Amino acid sequence: MILIDPPYWPAHGTVFSHLVSDASLSELHEFASAAGVTERAFDLDHYDVPKRLYMPLVAAGAVPVSGKELVLALAASGLRVKARHRSKSVGTALQYRWDSLMPCTPELGTKLLHRWNEPHRHYHSATHLLAVLEALELLTDGQPPRSVTLAAWLHDAVYNGVAGQDEEDSALLAQLSLNGLLPAAEVDEVSRLVRLTATHSPNAADDAGALLCDADLAVLGGPPDAYARYLAGVRADYAHIPAADFDQGRASAVRQLLALEPLFHTPRGKDLWADQARLNLNAELALLH
Repeated sequence: MILIDPPYWPAHGTVFSHLVSDASLSELHEFASAAGVTERAFDLDHYDVPKRLYMPLVAAGAVPVSGKELVLALAASGLRVKARHRSKSVGTALQYRWDSLMPCTPELGTKLLHRWNEPHRHYHSATHLLAVLEALELLTDGQPPRSVTLAAWLHDAVYNGVAGQDEEDSALLAQLSLNGLLPAAEVDEVSRLVRLTATHSPNAADDAGALLCDADLAVLGGPPDAYARYLAGVRADYAHIPAADFDQGRASAVRQLLALEPLFHTPRGKDLWADQARLNLNAELALLH
């Protein structure tokens, strides 16, 4: 089935829709060619089509759906290329998410994105933020609670490579940034969740904490090539630390992660990442020794 979302994305003096298939790229290319959509509009898993083509494409058989429905259908099809693998798209994807989450505070989103793009960040960068947000969407079928999403945005907003202090400073920044924008109880909840990422140990009744911690640690359960990229990014974040000292500290951190029981707290997180995460962590620990 060919799907199209409403024209929303601004560029070149107009707004664009996404045209996708929930079955195969060959079906998508065939439909686009028959409808006169240029090949230059194709971007890995979708076509960007201008507003003027929206109604003609619907008339040609494209099924109109919401943006959220389109993303979920594309992910379910296995054809989706995640935004964090499109280097030029990370900022755009994050800006769209912030504008959808907090449409009345674009300046705060800009400030947070500036923090996430600080030049000393490698793993703890905007790419990590996007990965956490995507993991939250995966865990909740695209509908994470606002407080959890805001905590994801703020959980490494302050990053100086000092474990524990970074989380505390980020929680204080959350409190300062959100006061007056949200009810006080929700601001307190966001700050609490940010602090929780220092230990990743929510209690059994803390559903919000379980979501955030699982999303933050989802990288541990990636395939070996993705885990290797994660390790390279972490080492780059601590490039100022001598190799022997880094290996000792990293081994301690890995042992702490392996000691978490459970490592993932949500049923879906366990299914998606737990087994592979323990394989990755044990393999890394063996190399460090």
